[in-house]
Amino acid sequence: MTQSNSANERYELKITVKPDDIDQLGHVGNIIYLRWVQEVAVAHWRAAATPTQQAELLWVVMRHEIDYKRSAVLGDEIIARTWVGEAKVNLFERHTEILRASDKRQLALARTMWCPINAQTGKPTRVGQDVRERFSVPSD
Repeated sequence: MTQSNSANERYELKITVKPDDIDQLGHVGNIIYLRWVQEVAVAHWRAAATPTQQAELLWVVMRHEIDYKRSAVLGDEIIARTWVGEAKVNLFERHTEILRASDKRQLALARTMWCPINAQTGKPTRVGQDVRERFSVPSD
């Protein structure tokens, strides 16, 4: 794993394709790619956010967009790479690239929109400047 401390850095999570990831067509099913997108986003947040930030904020997905490029199969080593994009008042863009480790071929590319939630109230919230600087690229 690569730890990220700024919006311009990328965070990576290594994954091995398991038997439960394989669908009836003999390759990784679409829903598994979606799970990996979420897993790498959560891992990035946990690795880079302070304990206080983690206690105060939760994140919910508002939108996923995924382009599937190539198939992964049982035993493949995968790299899920994520980085943050633009941030609006309470909507943060996150990009994720899924690569096969052996040849670095892109398997899928995702764009996800996340909303910060106040951990106490369960309602959308604005984030502090410390989170905004660490996890976003300002929008125009």
